[in-house]
Amino acid sequence: MADQSPSNQPSVLVDCRAGYRVVTLNRPARLNALTDDVYVGLRTAFAEAQADADCRALMLTGAGRGFCAGADLANRLPVDGQPRDLGRSLDTLLNPLIRQLRALPFPTIAAVNGVAAGAGANLALNCDIVLAARSARFIQAFAKIGLIPDAGGSWLLPRLVGAARARALALTAEPLAAETAQAWGLIWKVFDDAQLMPEAEALCAQLAAGPTLAFGLLKRALDAAETTDLDAQLDLERDLQRQAGFSPDYAEGVRAFMEKRAARFSGRQK
Repeated sequence: MADQSPSNQPSVLVDCRAGYRVVTLNRPARLNALTDDVYVGLRTAFAEAQADADCRALMLTGAGRGFCAGADLANRLPVDGQPRDLGRSLDTLLNPLIRQLRALPFPTIAAVNGVAAGAGANLALNCDIVLAARSARFIQAFAKIGLIPDAGGSWLLPRLVGAARARALALTAEPLAAETAQAWGLIWKVFDDAQLMPEAEALCAQLAAGPTLAFGLLKRALDAAETTDLDAQLDLERDLQRQAGFSPDYAEGVRAFMEKRAARFSGRQK
């Protein structure tokens, strides 16, 4: 069960929209910093979204003036003089959350509305598409407290921005402006602050009306491409394309193309 915000609201909010869900980190007084209970709240939100056949996309965002400041360090202080086992925390809470997020069978969109630091930055970067407000900043803040990037950061950064930039971002912990993050390929698009949520909502609605099964297969193919060779990838494409080709959405897409109309995808396997 998620912990409570100062206003006695849950620290993870879920808003069910037509075809998609908006999951909001709701600890604005702490810049939506992550606690163990928040991880549990996010896992519950993701699991419920996946179990909902009407949910075909998911947006992740933050309440207030920030997206997520990373781990809440007030919950990381030594207990009785004994340092906390951060590896255990990753094993039991954060790593399962990241795996669950990346495995969702529909598109995920991060709407980064302010600072995204540490694990908060990497939580956003694990979404399929990252949109950011012009005022947003991305900070690999780990080195400032004697840690290394987690939440998949050490894997994501060199793949997104290259080895040289990844090392510099991690070693210096310098804030990266949203527009630079876009120029470097770390994120997809930047919008004026007031336009971020309308644009993110429009993208979610667009993707929720798309061929959901194909989107899920596409995600699997791109994830596999990070670690496989061309021969194996061609075999995987064959297998996934076979599955996509038997779906009603493929038949509907072809009919719509021939009839010169917009496709009405169901997102269903059968």
